[in-house]
Amino acid sequence: MAGGKIKKEKQKGPRAPSNHYQGGVTFHKSKGQHILKNPLLVDAIVQKAGIKSTDVILEIGPGTGNLTKKLLEAGKMVIAVELDPRMVLELQRRFQGTPFSHRLKVIQGDVLKTDLPYFDICVANIPYQISSPLTFKLLFHQPAFRCAIIMFQREFAMRLVAQSGDNLYCRLSVNTQFYARVFHLLKVGKNNFRPPPKVDSSVVRIEPRKPRPEVNHKEWDGFIRICFIRKNKTLGSIFKQKNVLSLLENNYKTLQALQGSQNVSLGGNDDMDGARLGDHSMELDDGMDDEMDVECDEPEGDVSEFKNKVLSVLKEGNFEEQRASKLTQESFLTLLSMFNKAGIHFS
Repeated sequence: MAGGKIKKEKQKGPRAPSNHYQGGVTFHKSKGQHILKNPLLVDAIVQKAGIKSTDVILEIGPGTGNLTKKLLEAGKMVIAVELDPRMVLELQRRFQGTPFSHRLKVIQGDVLKTDLPYFDICVANIPYQISSPLTFKLLFHQPAFRCAIIMFQREFAMRLVAQSGDNLYCRLSVNTQFYARVFHLLKVGKNNFRPPPKVDSSVVRIEPRKPRPEVNHKEWDGFIRICFIRKNKTLGSIFKQKNVLSLLENNYKTLQALQGSQNVSLGGNDDMDGARLGDHSMELDDGMDDEMDVECDEPEGDVSEFKNKVLSVLKEGNFEEQRASKLTQESFLTLLSMFNKAGIHFS
């Protein structure tokens, strides 16, 4: 069923009232509470997860437990993280006194602030506003899990899986695919939820790369962020901008000072921790607009020595006329390596 589509359920009879209930619990759209009500969709998600009988499953946003029950039937144990205390109580009531009760552990709290335990598979139907931070929290989780099956807002999901040259290809695409293999599994209509959200959703499978790429993630993200300031402008134009050159030159001078104090020659330590290069680290993509508030005009006056250094790297690799929207992972890695060898760092 890869790439399939779950049909929307047709509403029968009079419209449901504005308050949405299940098991006596009111769902709040403002909190991103949209509960799966289509049993075919629940079964499809469990099937796509490829759960083994020995698997520990992390479920994020279990709600009232429609998906939780199927996960308990398939795996060894389910660890459910739920923020809403009403949902926690409903989960506990639903499985109390059943054969599943000893295999369900419920953690009440914000998943973004929770230290996650060991798990083999993650299954999540999450509030869409936490999509980006949750994705990267999972990708940096150790030890690495086998896969995550997550319900995202459709446009966000399409950004995750976009390839170079696609309209939605952005920093989110590059950063996510650098750390994981990502697959679109199912398109899900909004009427499969109670209450229905405003937009359609998609189920995505994320498989962390093993071993994890050996690149300082702050350095990588800072570099990708600059490349995607204007993803359809040439890299030569982007790296001539005042703000970009100022940031990179500050990092360059700081690195020189640090290396000088340690009697290390320039460029001799490309793996230096980016955290020591001042407060220029750049946070991970939010999956929305790729553009940043920067000055697009080129610097006036004499061409600086540092600017020549930056542009010479681009020319050497034939990157000056290329655009981030068209570059592959391999091309980004090549350019970053060339910058680092020249002593130019991005965090």
